[in-house]
Amino acid sequence: MKNGKLNGKVAVVTGASKGIGAGIAKEFAAEGAAVVVNYASAKSDADKIVDEISKAGGKAVALQANVAKKSEVQRLFTETEKAFGKIDIRYECSGLASYDPGSAETF
Repeated sequence: MKNGKLNGKVAVVTGASKGIGAGIAKEFAAEGAAVVVNYASAKSDADKIVDEISKAGGKAVALQANVAKKSEVQRLFTETEKAFGKIDIRYECSGLASYDPGSAETF
């Protein structure tokens, strides 16, 4: 969507290969955001979500990372910035996550 509320934004959605996370990823894309569909192990499911977003005219990539591991979260963010140049939105919908109270300051 060219005139969506999130036009020009980049969103990372963890746990986005299925369920609520997939729905959130598709909605962000429908509102104009470029979306990173994060998955831990369900690559084919993540690829289906990316395909749905792309067919609807949106931008998306699937990136694997276990968000319970800090090094993989850092890699996820680095790969997101390589793909889209920035991160504006981080939506955590995975079953597990690592939490660093200072992480919001790194954006």
